[in-house]
Amino acid sequence: MTTPLTSLKILDFSTLLPGPFATMLLADMGADVVRVEAPHRADLVRMMPPFDGAISGWHGVLNRNKRSIGLDLKQPEAVEVVKRLVAADGGGYDVVLEQFRPGVMARLGLGYDDLKAVNPGLIYCAITGYGQTGPYKDRAGHDNNYLALSGLMSHSGRQSSGPPPLGAQIADVGGGSLGAVMGILTAVIHRHVTGQGQMVDVSMLDMAIAWQAHVASHFLVGGATPQPEGWMLNGGSFYDYYQTADGRYLSVGSLEPKFWQGFCQAIGRPDLIGRGLDQSPANQQALKAEIQGEIGKRPLAAWTAVFAELDVCVEPVLTIPEMLEHPQVQARGLVVDVPKPDGRTQKQIGSPLKFSAGEAEYRGVGTAVGAHTDEILQELGYAVHKIENLRHSGVIG
Repeated sequence: MTTPLTSLKILDFSTLLPGPFATMLLADMGADVVRVEAPHRADLVRMMPPFDGAISGWHGVLNRNKRSIGLDLKQPEAVEVVKRLVAADGGGYDVVLEQFRPGVMARLGLGYDDLKAVNPGLIYCAITGYGQTGPYKDRAGHDNNYLALSGLMSHSGRQSSGPPPLGAQIADVGGGSLGAVMGILTAVIHRHVTGQGQMVDVSMLDMAIAWQAHVASHFLVGGATPQPEGWMLNGGSFYDYYQTADGRYLSVGSLEPKFWQGFCQAIGRPDLIGRGLDQSPANQQALKAEIQGEIGKRPLAAWTAVFAELDVCVEPVLTIPEMLEHPQVQARGLVVDVPKPDGRTQKQIGSPLKFSAGEAEYRGVGTAVGAHTDEILQELGYAVHKIENLRHSGVIG
């Protein structure tokens, strides 16, 4: 089988997490992704532990399947290289992804209008915290800032402890990365139909707000402000996590009547069945206390055994090592071996997407800055002596 996106050619100017995660997903599906990197200013992800030899584990996975060209974009010759890469009669890299604040690429001579002039079919995707317009467009931000401004954290967590620090960068990946992938592929389809390229403006704040379309209806339609532990799915009902005797946690999602009945019977409390549908806060909090009293009597392993054969929407909260050993995860092939330059492999989480007519491929872990500079320039028609001149003048690295 072939990978689905082998016709896609992408120049990736991004660093850190949102952009690289997006292009990783596209590269896994066969896209030809070239990272454009500053020769003397390393992406901070390259310095993130743990390390596999000299390779950061973060860099190894986020930038797998990509080539790297080192370019000092402040030099006119480097700008010319980028334009030759983008040109239809040059490299043909007609998708660009960048993650700078608005206006940075334009000041370098590489904004959307600049690059569209050399390839009208260009798809130009810009990931930012707040988008290309509005009073916050030039403001710095991180994942927790976008989630805070989105309102999401105001109704997440416990009333007693406030917004919880999350174990993954939700706005970065769910907003920036997945928004970019969706936007780029939508623009590719549009270009296929119309022949027109376009700019795709991805705001991580906008995406975090959009996830809450259903939650926002509590206010937009009902006039009520969502609160933590204030409704069925955010801790306001028995749909929650419960601590076991050994300090671990069990997730209980038995909302539907048949699942709720099975759950109550499994914990030896059929007397609770009739109380499940009463959504009054007082009843639900009392019900949760009853459930916690039962779950707290046994360790997680015992409860996992109880619910292993029952289909009632109850699962253990696993650690990362436990997740990797779970039979469902192994059956789906989510842990893959990715080649390293020394001929060995590095274990990584693979693509979550499965296709009947294609599959992801893993060609190599993230490479050194500029590892493919000469190769890419030669593909553009640069002579060896010209490449050496560019290197000597600091344009490439």
